Amino acid sequence: MYKFFASLLYLIIVVIRRKLKVIDKKYLPKEPGYILTCTHRSMVEIVILALAVYPQEVNYMAKKELFKNKFMNGFFSSVGAFPVNRENPGPSTLKTPVKLLKENKTVGMFPSGSRNEGAPIKKGAATIAVLSKKQIVPAVYQGPLSFSSLLFGKEKAVIQFSPSIDPNDYDMSKAEAIAAITRDVDARMKMMSEALEKKITEK
Repeated sequence: MYKFFASLLYLIIVVIRRKLKVIDKKYLPKEPGYILTCTHRSMVEIVILALAVYPQEVNYMAKKELFKNKFMNGFFSSVGAFPVNRENPGPSTLKTPVKLLKENKTVGMFPSGSRNEGAPIKKGAATIAVLSKKQIVPAVYQGPLSFSSLLFGKEKAVIQFSPSIDPNDYDMSKAEAIAAITRDVDARMKMMSEALEKKITEK
């Protein structure tokens, strides 16, 4: 199901409508098995991030409330998403993404855990990176915030990737590494987001 939906959306948004610009795709690992983090202000980023790494697949962490409905549970599960309890995160919150990464599958995360611009970065991505020993590839997004604007508006969706952050480069305790990686991901994404926004507004 994932390949079907991703291929369909890629055809419509990228090939036909030409609404996606990807900057620095060279920083993406050639093989899956890494963590993608991205800014998050709307549901559009979920689609754009998947299209930006296409034909690689992304397994998204999604809040458990989205899986309560039987139909939505089937849909999200079929496209590679898995539920997490954001209010009371337990061992399974980390177990599933770590398992996926060790199976060389890519995990998509929105580390602010919120669609509010400027929300603080949470430590989930860094924790998963340290436990799985897999690198994080930060990304930032600028563009339409609704699917109607994405499909029918004039504004292009722009996503930019940065060099990866490798947990194996942090020679310190797990707790210290998690804190340091969280700070580095936060700083990297803020710097990139500000630079990309400035670049677009100056055009």
